[in-house]
Parts: sequence; C-alpha cells; structure tokens
Amino acid sequence: MKRWTPLIVSAVLGLGVVPALVSAQERIKDTTERKQPLKVWGAQFEELEYRYSDNDEEVGVWDADFFYGTDNLKARWLSSGEYSFDEQAYESLENQLVGQIPISKFFDAKAGVRFDTPEGPDRTYAVLGVAGLAPQWFEIDANLYMSKDGDTSADLDAEYELLFTNYWILTASLDATVAFSEDREIGVGKGLVSTEVGLRLSYDLIDRAVSPYVGIVHERKYGDSADFARADGGSTEDWFAVVGARLSF
Repeated sequence: MKRWTPLIVSAVLGLGVVPALVSAQERIKDTTERKQPLKVWGAQFEELEYRYSDNDEEVGVWDADFFYGTDNLKARWLSSGEYSFDEQAYESLENQLVGQIPISKFFDAKAGVRFDTPEGPDRTYAVLGVAGLAPQWFEIDANLYMSKDGDTSADLDAEYELLFTNYWILTASLDATVAFSEDREIGVGKGLVSTEVGLRLSYDLIDRAVSPYVGIVHERKYGDSADFARADGGSTEDWFAVVGARLSF
C-alpha cells in the first residue's frame, strides 16, 4: 500500500491542478479581451421627426450620428437639418466630420470640420468640442467653431431622460447657440443667437432601437439675430407639435 500512496497523492493533486490552470487561463484570456479596444460601428437618429408650428408651418427635422472605430478612437459623421415642406427647401443643413477620443471616464474630446448650408452663403468651420455624461445624468455636447474668416461661435446641447417605466421615457432637451462675432450674411448677430427647448415622450418598442415619440418644441432667436430675422421677413419665435422616432442600428 505504501508504494501506491505517492501515486494516489500525485493523481489527486493533478486533478486539482489541471482545472485550476484551465480556470487561470480563462481568466487571463477574459482579462486580455477586455483590455482590447472594443470595435464599434453603427448609426443613430436622435431625432427623425415632423413638426407643425403654431403658424401652420410644416418642417421635417433630423439629427443623425454615423460612427466607426474603437473606444480609444472613433470617427463620426454628424448630420442635422430642417426641411420646409411649404417652401420645398432646406432651412438649414449641417454636416460634421470629427475624430473622437476619451479624456476621462465620462467625457470624450472631438475635433474636425463642419460644413454648413444656412439661409445664405455656405460656411465651413473648424470644430473642437466635448461630449459625455455630466453629473445627475445629463448628456452634454458642447462645441466651439471657427470659420476661415475668423468668425467664432459655440453651441451647447443638453439632454435629460426621465424614465416613467422601462418603456415610457420623457426626454427634456436644450440647444443654445452663442456667436462671438457677427455674420450678417447668414443672419447671425453677436451674442446669444437662439435656443431650442423640447419635451418628447417616447415608447421603447425594440430595446431602444426603435422608439416613436410625440412632443413639443419651442424655438426663439435673440438680439441682433432676431432683428435680422424680422428684417428678412422671418419669425423670431415658434411653437411646434412634433411626432417622430429615435432609431439605432
């Protein structure tokens, strides 16, 4: 029996060591995979909606984000605009091509170029901004723009979601634009240019991939920008009823 004892002990230890080695290898593999940058790609429409104003104006609006890359470096094509069904023309059309990198646990920095087609001559701007999640779960997107002529401006987009249930979500949004120099050709005055405030109640149909919504939006122009709008026969303040959907692919 004594001669078998070492063999039995070795076998028992072997049965214990092999699973431990396998488990350790799996943990190392899992840790290594988690350290690798996660490749991401997709498209998202934060807004894809029809608006009807208090003065019977009908407008189609979109705010889209197409992205590809990793958590460490991401390329984004941001597109937004408004199309007037009455005039059958774009009221605004904006496209941005930016690169984005993380600068903290909750915020990314981005830089690139913006191509803008407003009511008037086209404009091209350099873009520098940050986007992320602020305290109290506010989604923030802030940007600084500079044109080739030296005209500078900035905008701030803030959004907050209130979950009534896992499916019913009320989203409050604020978009504000400030100009540090005047650009009369496109109706922009120095100072606070405009604000847009919205409330949208959405229902999550497919795991936040398809979420139809209804809501209201208030737009207003200020200061010299409002004076320019009045001089051109435009409005300075509008209320809209909206219906649309958020889409993610």
